[in-house]
Amino acid sequence: MQVETSQAPAFRVGPVEVANPLVLAPMEDVSNLAFRLICKRIADPGLMFTEFVSAMAIHHNAVKTYRKMKVHAGEKPLGIQIFGGDPAIMAETAKVAVGFGCDIVDINMGCWVPKVCKTGSGAALLKDPDLAEAIVRAVVNAVDVPVTVKVRAGWDYSMFAAPDLARRFQDAGAQMLTLHARFAKQGFEGEANWDLIKSLRDVLTIPLIGNGDVKTAEDAKRMMRETGCDGVMVGRAAISNPWALARIQAGLTGRDDPGEPSLRERVETALDHARMMVAFEAECESWEEVRARPDFADFELRGLRALRGQLPLYIKGAEGASEIRGRLSRVSSYEELEELLLGFLARFEK
Repeated sequence: MQVETSQAPAFRVGPVEVANPLVLAPMEDVSNLAFRLICKRIADPGLMFTEFVSAMAIHHNAVKTYRKMKVHAGEKPLGIQIFGGDPAIMAETAKVAVGFGCDIVDINMGCWVPKVCKTGSGAALLKDPDLAEAIVRAVVNAVDVPVTVKVRAGWDYSMFAAPDLARRFQDAGAQMLTLHARFAKQGFEGEANWDLIKSLRDVLTIPLIGNGDVKTAEDAKRMMRETGCDGVMVGRAAISNPWALARIQAGLTGRDDPGEPSLRERVETALDHARMMVAFEAECESWEEVRARPDFADFELRGLRALRGQLPLYIKGAEGASEIRGRLSRVSSYEELEELLLGFLARFEK
């Protein structure tokens, strides 16, 4: 369960050692296995989380949802994040997550989107502290790995719920808390209020992770300096930009800034991401394995569709990128994607 490191860990979540204070956020349709492996290779976050997993979907044996729980040995330590509003079903799903080999089970109490909140899950639990605490206790009692919780500051500006919830979750056995320093009603609007993270520092003895509006190494260092948090969770800034994570990690650990990637590196990573995503959709271990399948074309299309919003971001800002952005978001085969990106790179390098 513990990661090997040549230096003291940044912090521990129970017995799990986290080598550096950079944490990759759980992001729906983004932080799947393919993306996590790319982030691990380029930036080596101390801890990463899966996209969130519906406990109700696992309860009803939804095969596609199980794929979200796949864990690769090279990405550990890893947390699987689950969401739901029923303590017994959440405990049941936590056991399934442990069976997949995760190091941590994380409970989502921060997602504000209506399709999640209308089920009484995610940030909707901020309005029902007793149920929220009952879920944490049920999950803690069900598994033998650390249980953590990710929350928003509260449902709306009328109540800063996090301090009371943090105490209750810690007493219930949670071993780390992540605070996204916005209220659920804000969504991603406005600025994250890092003072809310600072206010939790004196409340908790377990590790506290700050989240919200961290885009650069300077942002991350300032958050840790101003709030006293143990780690910094980064989400949206990392989408199709794992090099932002690498620069943040370097800043947090006192290493030299690796700088911006070349266009060639960005293009090659985009193509690698596409290959890995197609293999992920087919539940294959490699590109070569999925290419040999008679139903390859089906998974090829599914994998590329899943990346249509992300592939154009790999070349964002490069001269002439706007000319092929639309075509990148409509590709239906890997060969088409490769032709577009390598052709663009060749023109750029000339």
